[in-house]
Amino acid sequence: MKSMNPRKFFWAGMTAIAAIATIVAGCKSAPPAPPPAEPLPPVAKPQPPRPAPPVAAVPGKTSTANNARAYRRDAAGHLYGLNANRIYHGKMPPLLYAVGVLQVELDAQGRVLHTSWMRAPKHAPEVMAEIERTVRNAAPFPAPVAMGRVTYTDTWLWHKSGKFQLDTLTEGQM
Repeated sequence: MKSMNPRKFFWAGMTAIAAIATIVAGCKSAPPAPPPAEPLPPVAKPQPPRPAPPVAAVPGKTSTANNARAYRRDAAGHLYGLNANRIYHGKMPPLLYAVGVLQVELDAQGRVLHTSWMRAPKHAPEVMAEIERTVRNAAPFPAPVAMGRVTYTDTWLWHKSGKFQLDTLTEGQM
């Protein structure tokens, strides 16, 4: 028998060791998986915005109207209450001195933010000024608690005597 060269023997041993190491490495199990993360809380669905809380207002000076048309009645009643001596009682005559349509914007406390004429009685600028002054002096109006703020429109029927009716509460015309 032929003896093996020590050098070849060395390399053959090394090759065998490398092969065994490769086989053993392949048999190793993967490192343990990290523990599962704690489940995330369920994602909350976005909620629609909540309506504004009712505005604190002076008792007796609130309106529960839920639209501008309904609020108009409360505003007209408020104006009549503050201007009782200026209201024309009975049916208005067929020819009026002035007719104007005014839009009034109020905040949540019933304060006047803005007025604008939709139909201005330009032939009677003194009437326009008096109506605007009357509206501003009537503030605060009943607080529109159901709406937060409101823009309402009413028609002013003006008699030559300086007395008026609002279309919302008019007694009509002859």
